[in-house]
Amino acid sequence: MKYTTLHVLAFLTLTTLFVGCNENEKEEPKEMTEKELLAKAEAIHKRVITLDTHCDINIKNFTDSINYTQELDNQVTLPKMNAGGLDVAWFIVYTGQDTLSAAGFEKAYQTAMSKFEAIHKLVNDIAPDQIELATTSEEVRAIHKKGKKVAMIGIENGYPIGKDIKNVQRFYDLGGRYMSLAHNGHSQLSDSNTGEKDSVWLHNGLSNLGKEVIAEMNRVGMMIDVSHPSKEAMRQMIELSNAPIIASHSSARALCDHSRNLDDEQLQWMKENGGVVQTVAFTSYLNTEKSEKRAGVEVEVAKKIADSMGVAWLEREEIMALSPEEQDSYFDFYVKMVPLRNAKLKNMEGLPPAVDVTDFVDHIDYLVEKMGIDHVGISSDFDGGGGIEGWEDASETMNVTIELVRRGYSESEIEQLWSGNLLRVLDEVTAKAKELQKS
Repeated sequence: MKYTTLHVLAFLTLTTLFVGCNENEKEEPKEMTEKELLAKAEAIHKRVITLDTHCDINIKNFTDSINYTQELDNQVTLPKMNAGGLDVAWFIVYTGQDTLSAAGFEKAYQTAMSKFEAIHKLVNDIAPDQIELATTSEEVRAIHKKGKKVAMIGIENGYPIGKDIKNVQRFYDLGGRYMSLAHNGHSQLSDSNTGEKDSVWLHNGLSNLGKEVIAEMNRVGMMIDVSHPSKEAMRQMIELSNAPIIASHSSARALCDHSRNLDDEQLQWMKENGGVVQTVAFTSYLNTEKSEKRAGVEVEVAKKIADSMGVAWLEREEIMALSPEEQDSYFDFYVKMVPLRNAKLKNMEGLPPAVDVTDFVDHIDYLVEKMGIDHVGISSDFDGGGGIEGWEDASETMNVTIELVRRGYSESEIEQLWSGNLLRVLDEVTAKAKELQKS
């Protein structure tokens, strides 16, 4: 097992006093040296199945000549997964929001299909000896036991379903095991969290078609993802769903006031529903103050790099206004720019502190306190804007386990956080689907 120690030393003191988050589960307080703590974390990290519910993809990295078997600039590759001990990556079939028209729906459908095809090409043609597609918890464990990495598929934005509810079954048959009904912008199915900015809503929650899609997702056995839809849409989803739901990549709003995060009322809904919140390693969703101070410096460096590459720097709102093709082109530039920016930052003095693994686990601690250990998981949003100091790509995955051990989480709790809770929800959704199909 290889792990990056650049940030580890910053997170560890020479001795660590364990303080558990769950009074019934915590270990007895015990002083450990740094060496002992690292050894314990490494052993746990090897034994548990580590699962990240949100890794975006670009189909340009799924070809015969450029693919995940290589060391690419993006944050997730097979070499990086091997280096960091990341066992399961949920690859994301994402489509940006466009017009609510037949032409828009058809274009989004084709984009979604191209991403499904790319993931299948990876597991079937490019690297079947290294990674396999799983659709159930049993398959995850069987593939992991064989020593291979595991691919799973999530769908970000129900927009490509269009007006054809049969696409839910089609996407399920292609391996999709969770789906959000909206992204950054209101879809034909659901309002988005972005409506908070101007209080302009399209459906006041879910559309009638969106409500039908929720029932169909329950029927086929696809998990409902509430990370991007609005709070009212989430409330309606929970009210309508016969099965637990997930937030595939969200954090705690009480610690970071962003519309993409879940407030305490929503966390209580998730607990009562039996679902799970996959805490996300996205800087601006973890610590606004630190993120903004650091971002000011990072953007100035990035702008200079962009200028040297002949690319006009765009703010997030400007990127979201681009067409899907223009977004993909800009993202290609961004992926190339980030390593160059990070290299320059490492040589700069007096930088504001970056959002790091300690901030990330602060959110895990808070979610566990509010909902209990059974309802919290882990996600990165790698290659979609995610990544923090200490977990900047899949090769640094073990740093999360180190911080969890440092805070006193037991091995069984760490297993739940990394994969157990999410797979439990998948099992329950699958079981409920079998009941519905019989009736």
